[in-house]
Amino acid sequence: MVKIGEINLGEFPLLLAPMEDVSDPPFRALCKKYGADVMYTEFISSEGLIRDATKSVQKLDIFEYERPVGIQIFGADVESMKKATELCEKVNPDIIDINYGCPVKKVACKGAGAGILQDIPKMVSMTKAIVDSTHLPVTVKTRLGWDDNSKYIVETAERLQDVGIQAISIHGRTRSQMYKGEADWTLISEVKNNPRMHIPVFGNGDIDSPQKAVEYREKYGVDGIMIGRASIGNPWFFNQVKHFMKHGYEAAKPTLAERVKVVLEHLDFSIKWKGDRVGIVEMRRHYANYFKGIPNFKPIRNQLVTLDDKEELYAVIKDITTKFDVALV
Repeated sequence: MVKIGEINLGEFPLLLAPMEDVSDPPFRALCKKYGADVMYTEFISSEGLIRDATKSVQKLDIFEYERPVGIQIFGADVESMKKATELCEKVNPDIIDINYGCPVKKVACKGAGAGILQDIPKMVSMTKAIVDSTHLPVTVKTRLGWDDNSKYIVETAERLQDVGIQAISIHGRTRSQMYKGEADWTLISEVKNNPRMHIPVFGNGDIDSPQKAVEYREKYGVDGIMIGRASIGNPWFFNQVKHFMKHGYEAAKPTLAERVKVVLEHLDFSIKWKGDRVGIVEMRRHYANYFKGIPNFKPIRNQLVTLDDKEELYAVIKDITTKFDVALV
C-alpha cells in the first residue's frame, strides 16, 4: 500500500500532474470522476499568494470530493515560500507540494521551479524550511537536473527525503530539454531502487497509453505514475490505465456522445467557477483535444473557439453528435 504520510493511496496510484492553465477545479473534477487517485492544483506563485493576487488566491479553491488533494507552490525566496505554505494551510489541503520542475523561462530564470536545480543546497534548505513550517505532508515535483551535466537526482532525492519530504515525483527530463526528446526513466528507477529511499517515488513523462503505463510500472518499479498531457481532453485516461492493469486489454474508448456529455459538464463547471466570459474563453484550449480524430471537424472547432454567446456555444456542442457519426481514434 502506497502512502503519503498517513494518506493511503492504494496499491499503485495515478496522480494528476499539476499543469498551468489546465488542472483547475473543473478539469480536476473530471479526472477524479474518471479514476485519478491524487489531485494537484495548478502551480501557485508564492509571491502572488502573499500579495493577495486574485489569480493566485483563486487557485486555492479545492473541494471535498477531490481528496486527497495537494496545493503546489513555487518561488525563489524561502520566507515567501514559508508564508505561502501558511496561507495554503488555511484552506485545509491534504498535501503541500513544491514545484522544482517548471522549466519555463519566466519561472526558472528567476531561480524558482526547475531554476533551483542549479543550486541544490538552496533546494534542500528551502525544502527543510517548508517541512518544518507545516503539519501537512510535503511532497516535491522535480526533474532529473538542470542539464545533461547535472543529473544529480539520485543524490538530490535522498537529501530531500532526509529533510522530511513524504514523496517525490520526478519528470524524466532535464530543464534544458523542456518537453523535447524522450523522458529518461532509468534515473527515476535509480532513485526508486536506492536502498536508502523509503518514501514513494512517482514517475512522470511520456505516459501516453495504458500499455506504456503498465510497461513502465514493471520495467522501472515506481510506486505510481503522474499523468499530465495524456489526460488533456481525455480525463478517461486514468480509468483506461486501471482497466488495462487489471484486465490486460484496452477498455472501450468513450463514444462521441460521451465526449460531448463531458465537454458540456466541463464547460458548465468552468462557467460556474470563473464566470461566463472567462469560463468560455479558458475552455477553448480543451476542444481540440476532446474532439481529436474527427474528420472535417475544423469548421466546428473554429466556432467553438470564437463564439462568445453561451447559448449559441451550448447549441453547437450539443449538435456535434448529430453532425458526426464517426469512431474516434
